[in-house]
Amino acid sequence: MSVAVFHHADCLAHDPGAGHPESPARLSSVLSALETCTFAERLTFVEAPLGTREQVLLAHSETHLRDIEANAPARSRIALDPDTIMSPRSLPAALRAVGAACAAVDGIVAGKYAAAFCATRPPGHHALSNRAMGFCLFNQIAVAARHARARHGLERVAIVDFDVHHGNGTEAIFAQESDVLYVSTHQWPFYPGTGQASRSVTEHILNLPLEAGTDGTRYREIFEHYVVPALMAHEPDIILVSAGFDAHRDDPLANLGLTAADYHWIGDRIAVVAQDSCEGRVVSVLEGGYNLEALAESCVNYLSAFAGQPGV
Repeated sequence: MSVAVFHHADCLAHDPGAGHPESPARLSSVLSALETCTFAERLTFVEAPLGTREQVLLAHSETHLRDIEANAPARSRIALDPDTIMSPRSLPAALRAVGAACAAVDGIVAGKYAAAFCATRPPGHHALSNRAMGFCLFNQIAVAARHARARHGLERVAIVDFDVHHGNGTEAIFAQESDVLYVSTHQWPFYPGTGQASRSVTEHILNLPLEAGTDGTRYREIFEHYVVPALMAHEPDIILVSAGFDAHRDDPLANLGLTAADYHWIGDRIAVVAQDSCEGRVVSVLEGGYNLEALAESCVNYLSAFAGQPGV
């Protein structure tokens, strides 16, 4: 089976403005790299549907959805906070990101794909149930988790978040849901200022704060010692991944030391655990990554693991 890549042109039209790090060029670089990579024949590109109101409301309040709809500008841009900007096509982009995540879950549960990757933007893991923040409007990984449970009856979901920033929104949404495991590796101290309290906040929340300068060797040790056992112990029915590539050593917004080869290793470890625990079901959603070359190379290497290919 192929690896599905869900995408849509609407996600390229979300434009926070010149100089904003979460630019359309990020997604363009990822799609171009995937379309021309050495295992492109093993990828299936799928047009992402629009997410529905019902899907958004799986993880967000009615008030939050109405606020996003009301603030969607007809022209120019509007700042929801200093970092989170909406342009005229931001709402359709965010809805495509939600729709992609849900459709990816549907395809994986149906056994249509070996794995699925949502090449969409804006990112989502900072979005709270009632607030947009950190470039994020809707939390599509949280929506996907609730969709997997409500639509497909999957009881146990695991979310792995390897973005360099802690996914405060995702943790908050699932703080009281023990059937959803949330595991995050992230630089600390760093934006958004959460995820620092301890390695294990509760039995289903595992935060692994990393010091600036942590390199790939140390990262792999931590992932193998903490993340892999947590996943295996949870025995998930599906693994969802907030795939941020801003822990790369060349990323301008962070200070960790991973390389593209490390992302292939991460993908391989997740794929192996998924084969052992949940029939290989893995859906990944693009989060951060702001050096265009490093982002593209890291995405290719990450997905090569699910395509059964060596790192490139």
